[in-house]
Amino acid sequence: MALDGIVVRAITHELQACVGGRISKIHQPTEHEIVLQVRANGENKRLLLSANPTYPRVHWITQSQLNPTEAPMFCMLFRKHFEGAVIEAISQPELDRVLWIDVRHYDELGDISVKRIVVEIMGKHSNIILLDPATNTILDGIHHLTPSISSYRVIMPGSAYTTPPEQSKHNPLLMTKSDWASLRETFSLQDDGDSLASYLLKHISGISPQVARELAHRNQVDAFVEFSEDLRNHHYQPQIIQMNEGKVIFSAIPLTHIEGTIMSFNDMHSCLASYYQEKAERDLIKQKAMDLIRFLTNEKQKNVKKQTKLNESLTTSRGADEYRVKGELLTAYLHTIKQGDSVVALANFYDDEQAMMQISLDPQLSPAENAQAYFKKYTKSKNSIAFIEQQLIQTAQEIDYFERLLQQVESASLPDIAGIREELEEQGYVRRRNKPGKKPKKTDKPVLTQYVSSEGIPIYVGKNNLQNEYLTNRLANANDTWLHVKDMPGSHVVIRSNTFSDATLEEAALLAAHFSSGKQSSLVPVDYTLVRHVRKPSGAKPGYVIYEQQKTIFITPDVEKIALIKLFK
Repeated sequence: MALDGIVVRAITHELQACVGGRISKIHQPTEHEIVLQVRANGENKRLLLSANPTYPRVHWITQSQLNPTEAPMFCMLFRKHFEGAVIEAISQPELDRVLWIDVRHYDELGDISVKRIVVEIMGKHSNIILLDPATNTILDGIHHLTPSISSYRVIMPGSAYTTPPEQSKHNPLLMTKSDWASLRETFSLQDDGDSLASYLLKHISGISPQVARELAHRNQVDAFVEFSEDLRNHHYQPQIIQMNEGKVIFSAIPLTHIEGTIMSFNDMHSCLASYYQEKAERDLIKQKAMDLIRFLTNEKQKNVKKQTKLNESLTTSRGADEYRVKGELLTAYLHTIKQGDSVVALANFYDDEQAMMQISLDPQLSPAENAQAYFKKYTKSKNSIAFIEQQLIQTAQEIDYFERLLQQVESASLPDIAGIREELEEQGYVRRRNKPGKKPKKTDKPVLTQYVSSEGIPIYVGKNNLQNEYLTNRLANANDTWLHVKDMPGSHVVIRSNTFSDATLEEAALLAAHFSSGKQSSLVPVDYTLVRHVRKPSGAKPGYVIYEQQKTIFITPDVEKIALIKLFK
C-alpha cells in the first residue's frame, strides 16, 4: 500500500521531536536513498529518506546500511549543506505526499543560511530535492527531470522549483459537518456510475483507495466528521493488516472494512519500519545481486544444454555394437565384396532370422580396410562412453552447484551476497573485483545467522557455501546435530547441543526447510544426523557434503512459526 497524505501527516507530526536536533552524519547507501543521522534529545537516530520508485518512504531506521566506499556526488552536496546543520522545521504542505525539512547552517562566508530538503513520495515519480527557499532555486535532485521528460516542471540544478500539480480536492482538515453533508448529498444526486469510495477518492485530498473504501464503509456524516477531527488532533492508530487473502497492507487509521490479522503500533515510524524492512531489503538485494543471478542462471543453462548433448552422444556411443557387427560381417564375407562398392547387403548371422543388413562402404577403400574402419569406430565409441559418463557426472554436479547458489541468493542478506561472490572468485568462475595491488581479504570466520530454540538451545544456519563449510566442518562439534533438506538445495543447519527435545528438532527442521528451495512446499523432508557422520568428498564443490545414519522428519514451512523462533543478536 502506498503512503498517502494521512500517513505523511502522521510522520511529520512524529518528526517534530527532532526539531532543534543536529544532523551529524549523512550517507547515501543506494541511488534512491539518503540516511541522516540526527542528534536530538540526547540520542542519535537515523532517518531514512527514500525516493525508491517501488518503496518511497520516510521513517526512522535501526538496521545498519551498507554504504559505498566513495560517496556519490549527490551525497557530497548533501554533506556540504547539511552536515552539522540544525533542523529548524519539519512540515507538510496541505495533505500532499510531500515533506519539507528546513535546515539552518553556516555557508562558505560564515553567514547563517537556511536550506530545504523536499521529499516527494509519489511512487515512480518520487524524489529528494535540495532547495534554496529564499530564491526557490533547486540545488540538486536525487532524480533529475529534464524538459524532454516533463513539460510541466524541471528538476535540475539551477532551475526554479515547481511543486507537483495541484489536484483541487477538498482538504479534510478544513471540512466541517456541513461540508461533509453537502459532499454526501452531491454524491447521492450524481449519476456517473461511481461508487462512494471512488467519489471520495476523486474529491478528498490525502487519502488512499483503502481509506476511501473505509470511509465509504462507515458511510455516515458523523463518521466523516470524526475522521476530520482525528486528523486535526493527530489521533492515529497505525497498524499492519495481514488480509485473509494473503495481502499485507498498512494504515494510519483503523480499516474496519478489512478482515485479517491486525498488528498495532505505537507510532507510524515503527509501523513503516516493520512493513518495509524486509520488502526493501529483498528489493535492494535483488538489485545488488541482479548480475550475480544472471551469471548463475546462464551458467546453469549452459550446463543443462551440455548435459542434453552429452546424453545424445551417449545414446550414439551405446550403438557401438552395431559397428562391431558390421566389421565382423565384412570380415566374414570379404570374398563376396568388390572394391568400389558403396553399399553391400549381407546376411546377419547374429540375427535369429538371418535378416539382411545394409552396410555403407567407402568406395576408395578395400573390403578389408572398410571392415577395419568399422572396428575403429567401435573402439572409439566404446572408449568415449567412459569419458561421456564422467562428463555427465561433472555436469550434473555443476548444475547442482549453481542451483544451490541460486537458492542461496534467494534468501541471502547483503553480506551473504558478498560471500557468494567471494566463493565464485575463489572457484575461478569470475574475476576478482579488487583493485590492482590489493590482496583480497579472506573471510576466515564468516558471520553466521544464529537462532535460539524455545528451550534456549542455539541453532546455527549457513546462508552460503562459505558459511555452510565453516559451520559444518569447523564450528560444529562432532556430537552436534546437523540438518539439511533431502535431495534439494538448502542451508546447513546445526543444533549446538548433545541433548534437546522434539520441539528444538522441529524448529531446526523448520529453519532448514525455510532456507531451502522447498520453502513454498508442504511436508518437506529434512534429514538429520550427527555432525560426525557428515563429510565433504575430496575435490567436491564448496558446501557439498555426503552423510549417513540419517533420520528424516517431514515439516511444512510456516512463516508465522519461523517468526516465533528467536533470532540471536
